[in-house]
Amino acid sequence: MKQDVSVIDLAAFVDARGSFVKTFNDTLFQSLGIQFTLKESYFSVSAKDVIRGMHFQLPPHQHAKIVYCPFGAILDVALDLRKQSATYGQYFAQILSAENHKAFYIPEGFAHGFKSLSHHAQTHYLVSSEYDAASDAGIAYHSFGFEWDCAEPILSERDKNFIAFQDFKSPF
Repeated sequence: MKQDVSVIDLAAFVDARGSFVKTFNDTLFQSLGIQFTLKESYFSVSAKDVIRGMHFQLPPHQHAKIVYCPFGAILDVALDLRKQSATYGQYFAQILSAENHKAFYIPEGFAHGFKSLSHHAQTHYLVSSEYDAASDAGIAYHSFGFEWDCAEPILSERDKNFIAFQDFKSPF
C-alpha cells in the first residue's frame, strides 16, 4: 500500500456545456500505488475563510481519504501522525479547485483539514472506512506550524477545542 500523500490529476472534460470530471478511477489510483476501498462519501459547502480540521479517526476505525473540490477552491492540508514515518509531524498542502481538477490522497494515519479560499466552496471526500463517533478525533489546526494565512478563521466549536499536536500521543 502506498504510504504517502499524493496529488492526483483527475480526468476532466470541458466544452460549451460545462465540465465533466471523473472523480474515482480505480485503475488510475492503482497505477499511482494507491489501494483504496470506498466505504463512505461526504460533501461539504463552506464560506470563505472557513477552516475545517484537523480531523482523523483513531484505530481500528482509521481511514484514508481522497478529497477534491468540484466548486470554488480550498487549501487542503494533511499532517503525518505516523510515529515511525520519516515525515512524522510534517504537513503537506495542496490547492484543490474546480479549475485545476486535482484530488488529494491522504493515507491512514494523517490528520486532514482545509481552508476555504472562495465563497461556497464545495468539498467532496471519498473515505475508506465508515464514521465511528467514538474514534473521531482531531488536532488543533494552529498547533503544528502550518501558516493558514487567515486573520479571522471561521471554526466549529469542536475544532476550536482539539488538543495541540505537541500534546497528542499518536496511536499510528
